[in-house]
Amino acid sequence: MMILDFSCMILQTHPKRGTTEANGSDILSEPEFERAARQVADLQDEMVERMARLLPEDGTSQPLEGVHLYRASQPSDQIYSSYEPSICVIAQGRKEVMLGGEIYSYDRAHYLVNSVRLPVRAQIVEASRERPYLCLRPILDPFLVGSVILEANLPSRGQSNVKSIQISRLDSGVLDAVVRLVRLLDAPQDARMLVPLVMREIVYRLLVGEQGDRLQHVAVLDGSTHRIAKAIERLRKGFDQPLRVESIAREIGMSVSGFQHHFKTVTSMSPLQFQKHLRLHEARRLMVGEHLDAAGAGQRVGYDDASHFNREYKRLFGLPPMRDVERLRESA
Repeated sequence: MMILDFSCMILQTHPKRGTTEANGSDILSEPEFERAARQVADLQDEMVERMARLLPEDGTSQPLEGVHLYRASQPSDQIYSSYEPSICVIAQGRKEVMLGGEIYSYDRAHYLVNSVRLPVRAQIVEASRERPYLCLRPILDPFLVGSVILEANLPSRGQSNVKSIQISRLDSGVLDAVVRLVRLLDAPQDARMLVPLVMREIVYRLLVGEQGDRLQHVAVLDGSTHRIAKAIERLRKGFDQPLRVESIAREIGMSVSGFQHHFKTVTSMSPLQFQKHLRLHEARRLMVGEHLDAAGAGQRVGYDDASHFNREYKRLFGLPPMRDVERLRESA
């Protein structure tokens, strides 16, 4: 494994080699830099080895509550799912997540933070039998995030114009904590006591880093993001009902224009687009999981016009409803 692959992780934590302090001494000498890079490479190798052993076959696993593992030996088609607040760290491979019209691509040198439960499209784009895609996704508990903010006395940072999903470069501090979390998956007798402590450290490192604004969404603090979170929850519970933007804006104490602006900033979608995605994802689940036909599924999620439902479904998933369901069943 090339040490250069991890040089950016080192530079996130340590000044660049050759930089000098006022007294003229190097902050990080050449041997120190190479040693730090090797330590990062060793941590990455350890994470791959442990995750591959914990999940020897393709699929998903939840070895501890709130901690998910994923493995795939080949690239995937686009998968439509609902992401809850979490941090996604890839040990090997590469993945793309699509939200609205934006694409977020990340790999072993980057991690993704999602702060609001959203319907997204995701696709594994780099994986093989020799080097399977391996990913760890710990769920971010709002109460944990809020308590760390309060105990660390972290200032509330401007949140109203922060998107709910973003990619950051994986620095050595976050990587070290994540690897310690993976080790605990192999030690269930220690996990009960130590996992909460390691998760606390991960949350703290995210809060004091460039993802701090985004992570404060998870804690649902005061401000516009708190109100948008309430609106999202209302839309999730009543997605099959007619959308009344004015009523929701009034309920959360925002103007219609302010609500629509902040909602799109956080979710990359308008309220109407968001509701449409919720409806169509649920219709797809009903057809695949409960064997409803297209007309029945469309009506269940709020579409009175079957042809309108078929058009909207094809626009999102690329195929008419029943052809898409047949394809999904064949691939499964």
